[in-house]
Amino acid sequence: MSEEKREFADLEAEVVQILKDAQNVHPDKVEAETFWFFRNLGLNRFYFQSTSAKEISSHVELLYAAKLLNQSKNGGQSELESLKLQQELPEKALYVVPSLPGQAGSPSELVEWRIESEYLKEGFKDLTVPQALVHEVANKRPLGLPFEVRDGGYRLQVYRTAGTVSPQSSIKLRMYFLQAPRYGEVAEKTDDVRALADVDFLKGASDHTIQLYQDILKDAQNSLGPVYHISDCLEGSEDGVQEIRLVVCYRYKSTHSLFSGITALYHHHGLHSTRKYIEPLSNGFIFYSFYLTHSPASVGNDSFPASLIERGSRLADDVSQIFVLPRTSLLPLFRSSKLTASEVSYAYALWKFGHQFLSSFTDEDMAQVSKSLDSASLGVLSKVRAGLKRDAMTEERVMDVIYNYDELIRLLYEDFAAVLDPKSPTKGARDAARDEKIVGLIRRRATSELDVRILLTFLAFNRHVLKTNFFKKSKVALSFRLDPAFVSLKDYPVKPFAIFFLIGAEFRGFHVRFSDIARGGIRIIRSANAAAFAVNVATVFDENYNLALTQQRKNKDIPEGGSKGTILLSPSHQEKAFVAFQKYTDALLDVLLTPQEDVLDFYGKQEILFLGPDEGTADFMDWASQHALHRQYPFWKSFTTGKSRSIGGIPHDYYGMTTRSIHQFVLGILRKLDLQESDIIKFQTGGPDGDLGSNEIKISNDRTIAVVDGSGVLYDPNGLDRAELVRLASNRLMSNNFDVAKLSAQGFFVGINDNDITLPNGQKIERGINFRNEFHLDQTLLNSVDLFVPCGGRPAAVNINNIQLLWNEATKSPRFKYVVEGANLFFTQEARLQLEKWGVIVFKDASANKGGVTSSSLEVLAALALNDAEFKEHMMVVDPANVPAFYTSYVENVQKIIEARAFEEFECIWKEHERTKTPRCVLTDQLSEKINRLHDSISQSSLWKNESLRKKVIAQSIPTCLIDLIGIDVLLERVPEAYLKAIFGANLASRFVYTHGLDAGEFGFFEFMTEFL
Repeated sequence: MSEEKREFADLEAEVVQILKDAQNVHPDKVEAETFWFFRNLGLNRFYFQSTSAKEISSHVELLYAAKLLNQSKNGGQSELESLKLQQELPEKALYVVPSLPGQAGSPSELVEWRIESEYLKEGFKDLTVPQALVHEVANKRPLGLPFEVRDGGYRLQVYRTAGTVSPQSSIKLRMYFLQAPRYGEVAEKTDDVRALADVDFLKGASDHTIQLYQDILKDAQNSLGPVYHISDCLEGSEDGVQEIRLVVCYRYKSTHSLFSGITALYHHHGLHSTRKYIEPLSNGFIFYSFYLTHSPASVGNDSFPASLIERGSRLADDVSQIFVLPRTSLLPLFRSSKLTASEVSYAYALWKFGHQFLSSFTDEDMAQVSKSLDSASLGVLSKVRAGLKRDAMTEERVMDVIYNYDELIRLLYEDFAAVLDPKSPTKGARDAARDEKIVGLIRRRATSELDVRILLTFLAFNRHVLKTNFFKKSKVALSFRLDPAFVSLKDYPVKPFAIFFLIGAEFRGFHVRFSDIARGGIRIIRSANAAAFAVNVATVFDENYNLALTQQRKNKDIPEGGSKGTILLSPSHQEKAFVAFQKYTDALLDVLLTPQEDVLDFYGKQEILFLGPDEGTADFMDWASQHALHRQYPFWKSFTTGKSRSIGGIPHDYYGMTTRSIHQFVLGILRKLDLQESDIIKFQTGGPDGDLGSNEIKISNDRTIAVVDGSGVLYDPNGLDRAELVRLASNRLMSNNFDVAKLSAQGFFVGINDNDITLPNGQKIERGINFRNEFHLDQTLLNSVDLFVPCGGRPAAVNINNIQLLWNEATKSPRFKYVVEGANLFFTQEARLQLEKWGVIVFKDASANKGGVTSSSLEVLAALALNDAEFKEHMMVVDPANVPAFYTSYVENVQKIIEARAFEEFECIWKEHERTKTPRCVLTDQLSEKINRLHDSISQSSLWKNESLRKKVIAQSIPTCLIDLIGIDVLLERVPEAYLKAIFGANLASRFVYTHGLDAGEFGFFEFMTEFL
């Protein structure tokens, strides 16, 4: 017996005894089956080092049973090509299949997809398996497990046997041994792999492997993405075959399908694995280790490097692409070698870009149809066009073009890389001749005009990328900074200043801004079902654009222009909002932190972004600020607003900043009409659990009869108990926590999960969720409402198609007298105009809810003006019981500024409406446009060069306590000049328009300026 075999002789004997005692294997077969398993099957030494005798005996039993079962299926013949074994239990699983390296849809590939989906919880379910394999998966492997599995990952050992399954067969096996990890006791937080790893792994792993894991873990803890290491296995495999080893470490559940993705990747590079491992650590990191050698089919193939380590290096270069997009519907193009990993990632970006920016309903069509329509009908036409875009220009139609013209996709990628790859000899060189060649090929090869338009849209993408992280090795999502010149002004009348397009494994998204210095929130868009996703995916850029434009109009009297970001979660990743946000943020930073060695910059100027909280991201602002610090972004303190007080933020919800401006518009209406707030009957959407909803309840003194929120509808025609509402708002609880004993006999709460309910008035409610979604349009219960304040809800909840429901035909009057919009875009402009035509006093979102953006702007200013030590001392509330005096003073200054600016805008709009009868919602836009135009003119004038004027205007624009702390000269030195210019222009422009009105001309501005000069 060789030295190697003697090493496990005692273990082999123990297994034999266990099998004999169990009597599940024929007594005459026990020693032969065990001998073959230990000495001829060709399992790696590590398996025997890290697996107990009891566990090995169960594997021998199962393999023996599988061979018998397979033999019985084949009429007693030993045809083992179809041998398969599957045992699935909560704590462990075993899969044995024939090894067919590189074969698409092979048994081992399907096993790996199943393991990822069911045990690792990082894979797709059956509905997202590529269509070409859906039938195969459904028939070969039933999906779903009849038991719950642990969270946190499983250990996996995978071996390709060096020997065959039996003396009568030439078939080698792929064996998967899965088990729940067993961790030792850890007394305190540690980064030591020996304390974090599975105890069985530690028994079998060499000191070299443990130290390698330790070094890689250190790097992984400082990275959002994967860290990988590739090296020669100097000792080679046990059967003398040369191997290389790829080790990958990343944060568990920060991607999906990575294990099977890397498997497909190394097959693409002419490699196959002899063994591979998954080792989770108890601190949330996970290791993959692949031992790779030449695949038989690649030997002598000139398309692969002869050197194994060179193949491995090329493999390693592609790992980040697989991490970013591990498995998509374009996977078959990669598996068939029609496209490389990089080309597939690029094609995926083209696919999503093309779907957003190509409409099958052309501008010419729109112009022709719209000639004879009035403004109301144009609103309907706009809706029709959006529907046509969604229904006719589907993602599937764009994807068909990628599949049908893969050779053109390769050509487009060559063009993309030639200009944007930092390693390209032609980097940065736009080539008109190459453009002409590509356009000619597209027109000759495309078989329909629509295909031509799609392919030309792809080329337009190439031509408008100014920066991208595509060629960075360490990235977690793709980001493209786009020149917005490609955007159709007929679709989007105001051209954005900049567009960022971002794609990750769990999401796609945008960031749009309308000026160089701009700020706005980042919104998570979720989809409750496939139908909702179909709508969201078709309109995500439209929603982003409209939100940013609204922000631009709202931000008219602060230095930052308007911006907005959206993150649309993929259907299979609705629970991964934070992971998606992390990747979105990191990818943005990749193209903000330029120049870099691996990111070319054709914009050539510093870009400063300020991100704020929006739907689904309020709790992520702290992380983004600290991550920007980790990435060494120079403006990390101001990168996000709405942060926790402990890191220098001014939380909108804590101080009710947005509500302060909303309520000023309510108070303004009451003041002008000589009404008492306590007499006003109010309805609000957005409940006591949210920022606007809770603060609206706490700041107001009206008679609220209805509140709609995520839990359902709370209603009482006699007025909801104010003290009980305040209790919910103070504790940020949803309406379903309202004490129903405090409702009158006509009051009720209907939850979203309630069905077949009868209301006190006899009205029948079939489904609670529908009742909630449509309650703001109710024609029975809201007839006595004076004031409607939407503090939450989806965009376009009231639009040209349902506005008629807000008209009470019986009384010939609208259902609401006054509307003050807290939530963004709750009403479309067509709906607002109709309300005003009916006599409703409407103040739109861009005017009413600007308190939050004003607060955020001043939060940014403090972060830019104070150095790190001052910021820590004066802005960070480390102890809530001991708030820095400066912080308290600064917040009070901010609140006064918010109220003063809201008062000024209200008075200006009211006065202009009285004078011109122009609808107030139109005046808001006109006011914004006039201020922004004047701001631009001031920026281009010589006024900034007047030092005395500059100091005076800026000193009047910012909280006095900040000047008292550091002085105006220090502030002017520290704050970036572009930001100071924005403060200067915004303050002069807004003050002039608010005080002199929309018709004031140049002479009026001259008079206005005399007070400063």
